[in-house]
Amino acid sequence: MRRVALEEAFWFDGLATPSSFRELRRQYRTETLDRLARRLTDFTEYRLPEMDEYGVDVQVLALASPGVQMQPDPDVAADDARRANDFLAETIAGHPTRFAGLAALPLQDPERAVLELRRAVTGFGLRGALVNDHTLGHYLDEERYAVVWAELQDLDVPLYLHPGAVPADRWHVLEGRPELHGATFAWAAATGGHAMRLVYGKVFDRFPRAKVILGHMGEFLPFQLTRFDARHRDLALERPLDRLPSEYFGENIKITTTGVYSHATLIAAIRAVGIDNVMFSIDYPFEPTEESVRFLDTAPLTPGELALVAHANADRLLRLSP
Repeated sequence: MRRVALEEAFWFDGLATPSSFRELRRQYRTETLDRLARRLTDFTEYRLPEMDEYGVDVQVLALASPGVQMQPDPDVAADDARRANDFLAETIAGHPTRFAGLAALPLQDPERAVLELRRAVTGFGLRGALVNDHTLGHYLDEERYAVVWAELQDLDVPLYLHPGAVPADRWHVLEGRPELHGATFAWAAATGGHAMRLVYGKVFDRFPRAKVILGHMGEFLPFQLTRFDARHRDLALERPLDRLPSEYFGENIKITTTGVYSHATLIAAIRAVGIDNVMFSIDYPFEPTEESVRFLDTAPLTPGELALVAHANADRLLRLSP
C-alpha cells in the first residue's frame, strides 16, 4: 500500500536565522536532541533508509519549527525563506518520487510572502506552505494577511498550520511545569486557538476555497465541534459567521494523524470531519516511523478507507502523482 507522510521536518544550516533547536527544547534529554539534530539535516543516511524499511513512499518536507517565523528583520526573513525553499527544491529534485515539499513564508512582510509562495509553487512545484503558528505575535486572521489567503486560494494550495516552538506569550497555568510546554500540551492548545481565530476571523467566509491542514488529529479540535456549535449560538457577534463553526471542518480544515497512536481517536476524528479529510503523517524525526506505520496499518478501517488516509486524500489535496 502506498503511504504518503504529510508533516515531515527538515532543517537547513544555511539560514541566517539560527534554529535555536536545543534552547527551545530544553525539557528533552540530551541523547534525544542529538538524535533529532542529526536527522533533521539528513536525507540519505537515515531518512530514506527508514522510509524504505517501513514502506513510506513519500515524505512531504517542511522547514522545522520555528522556521522563519521568529526572525525580527523582514529582509532577513525573506532571504531565509528563499534560501530554505531553494534548498528544499534542490533536495526534492534529487529524489522526485520520494519527497515533496511545503514552502516557508516570510510573513513578516505579507506582500513578500505572496511573492515567495508564488515562486515556490509555480517555479518549484512545492505543494503549498507551512507556517509555524504566529509570526512575532501576529496571527493569520489579521487583515494584513488577506493577500496571502487570496494567493493560497488562487494557487489552490493548502497552508499547513504547525505549532510554533516559541510561545506568543506566557501562560501562568504552565509556570513551574516545563513538561507541559511544547508538544505535550501547549502547542496543541495554541495552534488550535490559532485555527479557531481563522474561523471567527471569517477567513473562510472571505476565501471559501482556502484550505488549512492541522496536525496531531486536528490539534484535537474535531472532538469539540458540538461544543463549539452549542456555544456559538449564544454569542453576540458583530460579524456573524456564514456557517456553524463545525461546518468549516472538512470543507476548509483538514487534519493529519501526526503523533497520535490511538485507533479510538482516529475513528472519532473520521466521524467528526469525514474520511476524505484525514491524512497520514509521521512528524519525522520527532516521532518514530515504525510506530506510525504500525498504527496506520492496524487501523480498523476497510481497505478503501485505509487507502484514503494512507495516501489518496493527500494525493488529491497536494496533487501528488502515485
